[in-house]
Amino acid sequence: MKRLTEAAALARLRRGKAAFQTHIKLNFEHAARACAACPTPGVCCTDAHFVNVHVTRLEAVAVRETIERTPRLDAAARRTVFTRARLAVARYKLSAAGDTFAQTYSCPLFAPGVGCLVHARAKPAPCVAHACYEDWRDVPPAALQWREESRIERLNEQAYGAAWAWLPLPLWLTLLDPSSDGTELARLTRLWSSRRHAPAHDRARPATRRSLPVVAF
Repeated sequence: MKRLTEAAALARLRRGKAAFQTHIKLNFEHAARACAACPTPGVCCTDAHFVNVHVTRLEAVAVRETIERTPRLDAAARRTVFTRARLAVARYKLSAAGDTFAQTYSCPLFAPGVGCLVHARAKPAPCVAHACYEDWRDVPPAALQWREESRIERLNEQAYGAAWAWLPLPLWLTLLDPSSDGTELARLTRLWSSRRHAPAHDRARPATRRSLPVVAF
């Protein structure tokens, strides 16, 4: 497989996400309830019993860069996002072990009155596909999201080899926090990289992704 620099992989990630977002918007979102009409704005992002969105290392880097560069946030507000992520990891006991898709949390990227802080440039694929639909027949086919996530997986493999995994978004933000000393990420990188050299029958099977859009009836 052709290797890519992180910068090149990020550029491809952003182009692909933009195309995916445009496709969903043009072909499906017209049938969904407008977010502006929601009686409980942000509930789909902050409901800790529901949200289990996972991202990859490359997506987390894109989120971090978007947070660091957005003019909508000053230095204190940027720091607050990473603090919220760290608090979410502690409060909801998020970890890289076990069935991570069973772990749910309140998303640290939602800001009241603003919405998703990375909506335009780094929104995770499940969040792009999510909306409140009255009719199941209007929901974007799950295959669209899975195809996008498969493309994202390939980009991660090209950029990092085996040194990445699908993890809860707050956990990845904590691992890539600019103020972090990198110790935990280095430990996980060694763990993930070692799996590449393990005999095939010893390699852990990847968890089936279950981070899907939810429909409101």
